Amino acid sequence: MRPAPLVFDREGVRAVDRAAIEEYGIPGMVLMENAARGLADHAVAMMANLADQAPEHARPVALIICGSGNNGGDGYALARHLHNRDEQVLIAPLDEPKAGTDAWINREICRRMNLPQIDLDGLFAMADLGDIGLIVDAIFGTGLDKPVSGKAARVIEWINARKRPVLAVDVPSGLDCNSGRVLGKAVRAMKTVTFVGLKTGFIGLDAQSLLGEVVVADIGAPIELLERFGKRSELSHHEAPEHETSTSAGSARPPNN
Repeated sequence: MRPAPLVFDREGVRAVDRAAIEEYGIPGMVLMENAARGLADHAVAMMANLADQAPEHARPVALIICGSGNNGGDGYALARHLHNRDEQVLIAPLDEPKAGTDAWINREICRRMNLPQIDLDGLFAMADLGDIGLIVDAIFGTGLDKPVSGKAARVIEWINARKRPVLAVDVPSGLDCNSGRVLGKAVRAMKTVTFVGLKTGFIGLDAQSLLGEVVVADIGAPIELLERFGKRSELSHHEAPEHETSTSAGSARPPNN
């Protein structure tokens, strides 16, 4: 019988991140890179399913919507890995990352790789999505603790109005990872690849309708840290018994929002 899954609140995730950097010397960029690899595994599988359903010669495009924090950094790094796996990508930045951060570095790498991108005006002006088959929500992560507003709320509404599968990075944007409450607006995902472990808010009734399939992706932090800061719990999303662990990472980094 497999052990009950590890469950983390916002502070527990931050503690794992801090200790991974400070105690073990694991750079945040390494962990973000691992995150992208784990995300890419699941994104490629979803893209393959879409390709099987697409007309002959049509290749689905992954639209990756990136916020300015580390969740967005995971999205930019994911774009690189998908491109290197011969997948079609289109990046939609919500806001620019702060210069010098891990997210900013991955944003700069994407620019130097000349990966295609679209601004929000172009996104909202799309008459139809064309070949876009998958939407990746890399806007907000576990650090979000206040209501979503402004253009972020508009983007979330736009995502939910599209008839496309959505892959959420860590948590669906707009979901409070502690309480499971919707913070104004929240993305509805088909699959959520969450880092470190399950989040306490995943059991909430609001969360159940937003998460889709949940996959826990290993961040590469020592198991001793996970055991120290997580809690073994019978907390269970409807997919929890089938959670798998893939090589992926949240990050030893500031709050992921």
